[in-house]
Amino acid sequence: MASLKNIFSSRSDKDGTFYKGIKKILGFTPGNIEFYEEAFTHRSMNNKNVEGIPHNYERLEFLGDAMLGSVIAAHLFKKVPEGNEGYLTKMRSKVVSREHLNELGRDLKLIQLVKTSIPTKQFGENIHGNVFEALVGAIYLDKGYRNCEKFINRRVIKPYVDIPKLEGKIISYKSLFIEWCQKNKKSFKFNVYEDTGNDVLKHFAVKLELEKHTVAKARATSKKKAEERAAKRAYYKLQKQIEVRNS
Repeated sequence: MASLKNIFSSRSDKDGTFYKGIKKILGFTPGNIEFYEEAFTHRSMNNKNVEGIPHNYERLEFLGDAMLGSVIAAHLFKKVPEGNEGYLTKMRSKVVSREHLNELGRDLKLIQLVKTSIPTKQFGENIHGNVFEALVGAIYLDKGYRNCEKFINRRVIKPYVDIPKLEGKIISYKSLFIEWCQKNKKSFKFNVYEDTGNDVLKHFAVKLELEKHTVAKARATSKKKAEERAAKRAYYKLQKQIEVRNS
């Protein structure tokens, strides 16, 4: 059985697919390729370093999340001098939302470089955003804050951060719907009416009631996702009412 060192040294070959792929995504030559190898290793590989610590993208994902938040916060602070704390926090949340990060990861086709022992088709959507965050964490460890900031500016801010568009972007239909109901003293309830627990992949069905009347239904692999989808459908069904009352 090949040692962890040998597995990684084979992937570190400068003529290899992984090295070329990473270099193309980064736009610069990586220094320590092992940071990037860790960022693209799924925990299903059960890799560990010499100290016995798991060697996969999860810790780098945590670091990358912090770096993204920091760089985006600084950009918004400079770009929108009139924005108060609440406004800036909301705008940053829109940029680093899971949906947005998944889009970034998909656009860069990061999943093609992920080392895993299970088929990538079995992964949920969040794998794209998780690996993107891990990549940012790897860049920080390899090249430092300034180069990490440059990468985020080139790959995130310039192509995706449009202040006027972000202001109108809804990141949580559930939060928006609840806020509207509370503001207008309307009763609501999310009810799970079906749980297909015997399926290979669990699905939950949710119906959203407004004033004891069902206004939307949705189904997803988690209660949270199903509730968000139901709230989104309810929002578009009641959009005119919600926008008039919230204006």
